[in-house]
This record gives sequence, C-alpha cells and structure tokens, in this order.
Amino acid sequence: MKKELVIGIDIGGTNTDFGIVDKEGNILWNDSIKTNKYNEVEPFITDLTSKIKTGLAKFRENFIVKGIGVGAPNGNFFTGNIEFAPNLKWKGIIPLADLISKELFLPVTLTNDANAAALGEMIYGAAKGMKDFIVITLGTGLGSGIVVNGKLLYGHDGFAGELGHTVVFSEGRLCGCGKNGCLETYASATGIVTTAIEILNNSKEPSLLRNIKFTEGEEKLSSKDIFQAAEKGDKIALEIFEYTGKILGIKLADAVAFSSPEAIILFGGLANAGKFIFTPTKKYMEYYLLPFFRNKIKLLPSLLNDQNAAILGAAALAWGKE
Repeated sequence: MKKELVIGIDIGGTNTDFGIVDKEGNILWNDSIKTNKYNEVEPFITDLTSKIKTGLAKFRENFIVKGIGVGAPNGNFFTGNIEFAPNLKWKGIIPLADLISKELFLPVTLTNDANAAALGEMIYGAAKGMKDFIVITLGTGLGSGIVVNGKLLYGHDGFAGELGHTVVFSEGRLCGCGKNGCLETYASATGIVTTAIEILNNSKEPSLLRNIKFTEGEEKLSSKDIFQAAEKGDKIALEIFEYTGKILGIKLADAVAFSSPEAIILFGGLANAGKFIFTPTKKYMEYYLLPFFRNKIKLLPSLLNDQNAAILGAAALAWGKE
C-alpha cells in the first residue's frame, strides 16, 4: 500500500515555504521562494507549482498525495481566496486555492497564515494538549490564530482573529490595510524598525544602530540588527524593545479579556528576540490584565522553528485536522 502524503504551503509577506509532509509530521522535502519578488500572482503560481512538481517527482511512485494545505495572509477558509492582503503585492481578491489546484490537480484547503501556525503548534508544538490558546505571528506583519475549545475560530465570514489590525493609536502610523494605528505597525518586524528610526531621529543617545545607514522608506536597518544591538546592552535598542513590548502587552491583555486563553504563543522572526521581547510584553500584559486573569495566562515561545511550524500547520489542513 502506498504511503499517504500531503503538501503544506506557507505564504508570507517576504518568503513562501513549502514541503511534503507525512502523517507523523515529518517534512520529507521542502523548498522556498521569495514572495515579495512577484508583483503579480500568476508568475508566482507558475514558479511555486513548478518547484512543487520537482519535489513530487521524488515520491510519485511509492506514495499517494492526498491534498494541499495553504496558510496565507488574509486567507479565507470558506472561499479559498486571499482577500485584500495588506502585506502582499497582489491586491484585491485572489482565488489562490483554485489557481494552485488547477496546476497540481489536487484539492487545496486555504486558511490565514496565523491559523496555520496555530494548527502547527496545537499538533506538534507548544500548544500540544491545549484547547484554548492564541498564536501571535510576529513577522512582516502581525497575525493571530485563535483556538477555542480545540477548534480554530473563523467567525461567520472566515476572517476572525485579525488582532494585527486592531487599533493602538487612532491617529498613529499608516497601515497597509489603509487604517491608521494598527497593532502590526508597532509590533512586527516592520513596526519595530519604524520605532527604531523614530527613536534614533528624536534622540542624541549614542547607539550601535547609528552605524547602520537608513532613510525614511528605504531603511537597511532590520529587526535582527536591533536584537543584536540589544544583546550588547545598547540603550536605544533596549528602549525600542521596551516600547514594542508595552504596546504588544497591552493588546494581548485585551485579547485575554475576550477569549480567556490558557496560553499565548509568540511565533515568528521578532519572537526570536527572546527575553528582549518577552520580558516587556509579559510585564505590561500582566499590568493591564483584569485581576482575575493575572498570573494565569502563559506567554510561551513557539517550540517549532518558523519554517517547519508554518509548513506543518498548513499540512494539517490537508489532513482535515482544522
């Protein structure tokens, strides 16, 4: 009997990771392409499916591929479409599940990328055994996957869980979604760089970050640079993380108030800053929590690496574990 496999695809604002996965959660083959190099979705689909076909060629004879799961920004589980994703260059409504299915002749299930990460954590990672938790993805933007009573929360139209687009400051930074002051413009890899530029421009404090050239809108400064400076005790870098953690912590306290999770799991590039983001986030979350929630909500790092968690979570969709 042929062994069953599925394909998991994680589409992020910067990179798209994909792999072939077995039922035990082993990624047997994986690859990636740059999402942000494609201004139109059609050449993206061509290159993505071409690489997947190359991977599938290694397994076709001894395995049967059951289907494809996709995690994508603003991915709608009910329609299979990416709808008005602010962190992708492709605008409007993109029938992504259909486009992939037509190329690979397999059924495709699509959801929000943060929902896919939540599935990965629930089945293979830090949320194993939990029925109520939130995964916050801190990448190019900020996504959230909310699990209630063991089920992903989709809402009536498939878009529940957009914590990244709840408002921090009503007249704050312009977000890619068109609103001002969204959480992801402050608590994300992109947002923390904007904070760094603002603080550096408004301070004369010496900083290792001043050695990295940047101009508004064309910065070379990255969240990794800020992390590395913080590791060396740079005061400006530490201030940047404190400010970012404060905003994130306040909004996580709001999320606890409406969902009462057992844990909140931070996932993605910015979460890899460890104590520099976790310590201030935990401090401010606890301060702003309602008294009966204090010291009850676990704030945890992902137990899966960024690429694997997203691929495995997307693959879980194809197994029908959503």
